Amino acid sequence: MKKYFAEMVGTFVLTLLGCGTAMFLGCGDTAGVFGTAAAFGLAVVAMAYTIGGISGCHINPAITLGVALSGRMSWKDACGYWCGQVIGGIIAGAVLLLLTHVVAAPDLTGGLGTNGVANAGGAGGACLVEVIATFIFVLVVLGTTDEKVGAGNLAGLAIGLSLILIHLVCINLTGTSVNPARSIGPAIFAGGQALADLWVFIVAPLIGGALAALVWKGFSCNCCCKKEA
Repeated sequence: MKKYFAEMVGTFVLTLLGCGTAMFLGCGDTAGVFGTAAAFGLAVVAMAYTIGGISGCHINPAITLGVALSGRMSWKDACGYWCGQVIGGIIAGAVLLLLTHVVAAPDLTGGLGTNGVANAGGAGGACLVEVIATFIFVLVVLGTTDEKVGAGNLAGLAIGLSLILIHLVCINLTGTSVNPARSIGPAIFAGGQALADLWVFIVAPLIGGALAALVWKGFSCNCCCKKEA
């Protein structure tokens, strides 16, 4: 239970700080986009070195799916991680909504930092963006955390930096999800179109995560073959 709780806390922190930065800093200019991207990436780095030793710091259902498909965790634990992650995202969404009623600063995103499909040309374009972005992100996670060829203690930094880069590319397209839990929490409380589009930001990241697991499994096999040779 400790690792499931850690995933809940980590996802709460990621969603609160990332979406909160988008809300109160805005993403309408270069500074806002970079600030929001940095907030998400740095939140991952902070949590990686805080709860990484407890749960591995997935704080993202797409990562958990990739790890499970790679055979690094049981499906029972994966289900526990997913529950903790979604609960953490929902709690963060509730806190973000509360903040809009307490603080004087306006929500510059107009929807608690939720994701959208309009700038990507609709659901199809948004799915394509999110599948590709999540594939890259989860592939970095699987590679840097691999016990045999990974980056060791530097994995958390590499993962956080890659998330910053992905946000820089995708914020103005979809708001950047690559994480169903981060999307579910704010969308539930924002409602409206954000809730209607939510399926995209659940399905697409999971597809991207599954594809990353498939590709990394191929890389791992090649590494093993070379060592044996």
